[in-house]
Amino acid sequence: MATKTISLDEEVYERLKARKKEGESFSETVKRLAGERSWNEVAGILSEREVRDLESTIEEGRTRSRERRTS
Repeated sequence: MATKTISLDEEVYERLKARKKEGESFSETVKRLAGERSWNEVAGILSEREVRDLESTIEEGRTRSRERRTS
């Protein structure tokens, strides 16, 4: 995975450090605070039926999209 180096002023660094959970990297902290969710955080939110319904809806959308492209 590629990395980037960023500069933070002391106040921002201390704020970020204060929000960092034990065992969490700064990258993970920034992702969490920026609103991105990892698959680990969302695992188990949907029931099996909801998963099947969602997968079906996604596949229907893909089928319609393919049909539009070929017509």
